[in-house]
Amino acid sequence: MEKHPSFEVLAPYLPKYPKAAGALFQTYNDLKLAQQWTDIEIIDLPECSRCGLRGRRPNTDDVLSVVPCVISESLSTDWIRTTFQELGSPPHLYLAINTEDSSIVYYKISPGIVKPPL
Repeated sequence: MEKHPSFEVLAPYLPKYPKAAGALFQTYNDLKLAQQWTDIEIIDLPECSRCGLRGRRPNTDDVLSVVPCVISESLSTDWIRTTFQELGSPPHLYLAINTEDSSIVYYKISPGIVKPPL
């Protein structure tokens, strides 16, 4: 990981949140290299014990927020609420759910989620 070109940008954050380091590294590289996002910045989210990312998709002006996590993590509605607050209450955010095979699934989450009726 240390020899990867993106390591220098991520190096200050990876040891700070070791449980989320792999998801941050994988998500950052997916957004930057595969999806070609621009203006990517790393946002420290201490209450969530990880970093988030902000950036722009190609050919858009909208700034989007992404929070990397691992598929084995349990996330609560309180955690999601705290994440929104730490990101400055964006209209929505994307959870970048990383799996063991390096796949990433992005889920769009908006505030005010309610449980659907059964």
